[in-house]
Amino acid sequence: MNIILLGPPGAGKGTQARKLVDERGMIQLSTGDMLRDARSSGTEMGQKVAAIMDAGQLVTDEIVIGLIREKLEQNPTGSFIFDGFPRTLAQADALGELLAAMGTKLDAVIEMKVDDEALVHRITARSTCATCGEGYNDISKPIPADGHCVKCGGTEFKRRPDDNEESLRTRLMEYYKKTSPLIGYYWAKGDLKQIDGLGEIDEVSAAIAEIIG
Repeated sequence: MNIILLGPPGAGKGTQARKLVDERGMIQLSTGDMLRDARSSGTEMGQKVAAIMDAGQLVTDEIVIGLIREKLEQNPTGSFIFDGFPRTLAQADALGELLAAMGTKLDAVIEMKVDDEALVHRITARSTCATCGEGYNDISKPIPADGHCVKCGGTEFKRRPDDNEESLRTRLMEYYKKTSPLIGYYWAKGDLKQIDGLGEIDEVSAAIAEIIG
């Protein structure tokens, strides 16, 4: 089972990916995590990534695809969630070619649809546990009254510096310019499924479960 969670920044993709990892044992392939792991791995690919990042340059699609290939080869029977990739049509083509070459495919591309104004309101209210990354929201899931994280018991919480209205609107514009074309791309392939991304966490999880079985 291989899936992509699509949606704008703050739609809840990371939250739902973590639930799928915890509850179904799926493997979350986060571009950021893969690059950080590669950089510290000492492998030939890792050294290449470190050199590029240290030079302040962008890591190429070819390298990211190479990292994804490594993860797929390490877990040949795994079920994967692609997180943060693809972001462009060229990346979507490259991922499709890689999966086909490895004898597998995408089973579903799930678009988490949101209302932009409601999304801005929700994102400016969110925070995370500084220890384990558990997400909280002043509106829908406030930090417990005793000040302890429900997952790890931590007492320190943080907000992303770009979780403000101006930054979020900039990120949304970037998403609509570069990533939203993937919605039509995967719809034409017959892979796209759509759910309400602004429901309660468990409601969104149930909608995803109905799609992937």
